[in-house]
Amino acid sequence: MNTIHVIGLGAGDLDQLPFGVYKKLKQATDLYVRTADHPVLAELAEEGLAYTSFDVVYEKHDHFEPVYAEIAATLIGLAERQDVIYAVPGHPLVAEQTVQNLIEAEKNGECQLSIEGGQSFLDAIFGALRIDPIEGFQLLDGTSMHSDQVNMVQHVLIAQVYDSFSASEVKLTLMEKYPEEYPVTIVTAAGSRDEVLRTVPLYELDRAAEVNNLTTIYVPPATERLDRVKEWQTFRSIVAQLRSPEGCPWDREQTHESLRPFLLEEAHELLQAIEDQDDEAIAEELGDVLLQVFLHAQIGQDNGYFQLEDVLAAVSSKMIRRHPHVFGDVEVGGSDEVVANWQSIKAEEKPATESILDGQERYSSSLTTSYNYQKKAAKVGFTWADADGAWEKLQEELKEFQEEAAKGSSERQLDELGDLLFTLVNIARFYELSPEQAMAGANRKFRERFAHVEQRVKEGTGNFSDYSLEQLDQFWNEAKKMARKGD
Repeated sequence: MNTIHVIGLGAGDLDQLPFGVYKKLKQATDLYVRTADHPVLAELAEEGLAYTSFDVVYEKHDHFEPVYAEIAATLIGLAERQDVIYAVPGHPLVAEQTVQNLIEAEKNGECQLSIEGGQSFLDAIFGALRIDPIEGFQLLDGTSMHSDQVNMVQHVLIAQVYDSFSASEVKLTLMEKYPEEYPVTIVTAAGSRDEVLRTVPLYELDRAAEVNNLTTIYVPPATERLDRVKEWQTFRSIVAQLRSPEGCPWDREQTHESLRPFLLEEAHELLQAIEDQDDEAIAEELGDVLLQVFLHAQIGQDNGYFQLEDVLAAVSSKMIRRHPHVFGDVEVGGSDEVVANWQSIKAEEKPATESILDGQERYSSSLTTSYNYQKKAAKVGFTWADADGAWEKLQEELKEFQEEAAKGSSERQLDELGDLLFTLVNIARFYELSPEQAMAGANRKFRERFAHVEQRVKEGTGNFSDYSLEQLDQFWNEAKKMARKGD
């Protein structure tokens, strides 16, 4: 099997090219290069060096992946007849996808490689920017980067920024996390005689300077906390500091138990924002719910029982296990089958219980607990055939409550009221209505209408005692009419 000899052209001009690499390039009879746009090749061309570039392949495709795939396939085809010398910018193993494609092909027995290093552009970049990589750095591909890959506390280098379009894509991705005024540096031809560094605000990145295949974007570490508030680790450190000995006395005192009412309150406020279809409020309330999650995770870590990573591992593993049609090879015909699979997998994971009602209690809502109990019981046949039976039961429970309300003790009255409410929940189940949602809607409606009553009183004497129930009820009916017109 013939060999593909991959040579790195380095990051700068001919003066930086190792003499051994220079000799091999000069001796090559059939030299192929990924791109002719490199200072070393321009100088060698003046010395009479001939080569074949793959620049024409870039013009055939709209994306880089098929470009790199075609170049690798062409080289493998050429190697079937003879040894091939292939030169790439920089070091062959640093930010060079065509070489990675060849390495994968070699693993599959499709070719044989010999890789000879050239100077990586990283060395020149570190020197130009005067940064020490031991502090931590990231090297990202500007053609495929995502904001969740960016570590804001490290030096971030972004390669493969060829033109204004790719620079614009990089800018938009970075602006998902960094402030628009954040300083970034455009480094071009680092380490060569043509080296240029220009620092600009992030929002000017795509129009600040001409970029080419020798351009790297540098984003310095965000040392100020307010510059990295979109970083998950920043939020985690804030919560940890609140719980630390130097933090907030109130936050240090909290326990899983003491935080329960706050989690319930924040969840209800989120539900209200969703009901109002207020996107800005939804984002804010989601943050408040997230704070509760991070506080509980920090308490677990402080107590030595679990930490945030354990929470993430548990929920991530669960999502992968229970979505085999997404993360496995299971096929489903629709959402009903998805739910059935979920319940089946869940049943396999959960230990057997003594009662089918185990685990159905909801601390936050007796209505939801009642609904869950009756739904589970109905699944094993403990229910009426249709809603008519539930309606008859409602009349029976209403009569019993009325009797106890007239002459019974408070204990009996409370007991019969519970039976009445329980039956109402059962009726809701037959019509697939959420009693919790219905009650929340009724509360909201009452508040809105009573606000009108209050406003009418304020416009009058300002004192409720000056109005009869009939007058107040008239204000209430006004609110009802206004609501109907709004609908």
